[in-house]
Amino acid sequence: MGRLENKVAVVTGGSSGIGLATVQKMAAEGAVAISADVSAPDDARVSFIETDVTDEQSLQGMVDQVVSQYGHLDILVANAGVAEKKAGVANIDVANWNKVIAIDLTGVMLTNKVAVAQMVKQGSGSVINMSSILGVVGAANSQAYSAAKAGVANYTKSQAVTYAAQGIRFNAVAPGYVATPLLKTLPPEVTGPMVSKMPIGRLAQPEEIANVIAFVASDEASFVTGATINVDGGYTAL
Repeated sequence: MGRLENKVAVVTGGSSGIGLATVQKMAAEGAVAISADVSAPDDARVSFIETDVTDEQSLQGMVDQVVSQYGHLDILVANAGVAEKKAGVANIDVANWNKVIAIDLTGVMLTNKVAVAQMVKQGSGSVINMSSILGVVGAANSQAYSAAKAGVANYTKSQAVTYAAQGIRFNAVAPGYVATPLLKTLPPEVTGPMVSKMPIGRLAQPEEIANVIAFVASDEASFVTGATINVDGGYTAL
């Protein structure tokens, strides 16, 4: 019997990378696991609902569909996000800033809003919001992404305190550099410095992040709330 047996889980941005690995891990642990994303995954076995995390109506429709079909929503992983155009603030692309904040920060809040409303009715739930090591430490020429991910971590703490008495746990996971499909396309001169910053000496695999998310989502982590868990190969320990 899997640790997520009889749970219903939604993963935004669940059609690729860490999100897809998380959907697959949760399904393997016994959950009904659904990708809520703007595009369908390549894995035809994955349940999929087209969802735009910047559109509250789209998110509400997704939650309504999940609850109508399965009766409850136990786990939310707010994972959807986009990268930024790297620049110092003197050369910032404000349109890109607004896009990144809209998806990586406001999108997390909107996704939480509609899912937590359902969890309050149930009196239980587990929310995992995706932060990043760049929300913990500084990085040259990172602005909107770092700001968004730091915001996610602190926002998650606030919600954990707000909803603890109602049986809903909120945690954040902050991955280090991960060998996602996008990263695999980058040349060694880009990925080499990333690896050199990892005391463990390599990039993470998406499945390694998904394993932690599945644990935090499960009842085995029932006393864990308000935490930001770094899964970074020692990056933030330096």
